[in-house]
Amino acid sequence: MQHVIPICQQPSVVLIPFFEGKVRAGQSRFASAAQDYEMKALDLNELLITDPPATFIVQVAKEADSMIDAGIFPGSKLIVNKALGPKAKSSNIVIAIVDGEFVVKRLYKRLKVVRLLSENKAKAYPPIEFSEGQELVIWGVVQHVIHSFD
Repeated sequence: MQHVIPICQQPSVVLIPFFEGKVRAGQSRFASAAQDYEMKALDLNELLITDPPATFIVQVAKEADSMIDAGIFPGSKLIVNKALGPKAKSSNIVIAIVDGEFVVKRLYKRLKVVRLLSENKAKAYPPIEFSEGQELVIWGVVQHVIHSFD
């Protein structure tokens, strides 16, 4: 991670037009582009932030490719809720501190086994496994990923 950016304590409302029609990802059925669709206003703070004082934006390092199969790419921005860290569940994507460094991984917990898993089939990074007595600090839980296509 390169940057940790706190979310404003009292964010201003920014309303963005929201197109209520659905966009197909498969074959088109030739619906009319001229058809009228209702437009609503959408507040990104309301959509993406559940706990403003505990929410941070974290940028993934440019060389970090261990989570690309989870949709987290180098340079992605992660919206992280720090308050959820102590309550993180198995299968959550978390920001953890391992050997003094921040990492983003999928948390795996079963009985006494705790692992941090990468998601990149092409590179098959080994899991980070914790044995009893080893400390694992879960800094926060990733709630959203923002990725630009440029």
